[in-house]
Amino acid sequence: QNYLDNFWPDLKAAHELFDSITQARRERESESQENHGKEYPEHLPLEVLEAGIKSGRYLQGTLNVNKHRAQLEAFVRLQGCGSKDTG
Repeated sequence: QNYLDNFWPDLKAAHELFDSITQARRERESESQENHGKEYPEHLPLEVLEAGIKSGRYLQGTLNVNKHRAQLEAFVRLQGCGSKDTG
């Protein structure tokens, strides 16, 4: 912040970007504190998941990830929706 204020006081885009990054960090720290220091929130309890699957709120399937393009390609094959199922 000091660097921008001292050397680039008129560079509005840089100041807006800095403010955006600062706000994102604050939000992430706040979320981390809400989750007791954990980066991701806890999973739902098994009972909630089972009830959600039965009601149709959640879907159950197998995650398939392309081993050569793992960060770009993945899909979920839903149970009971595969081409091998004939019944």
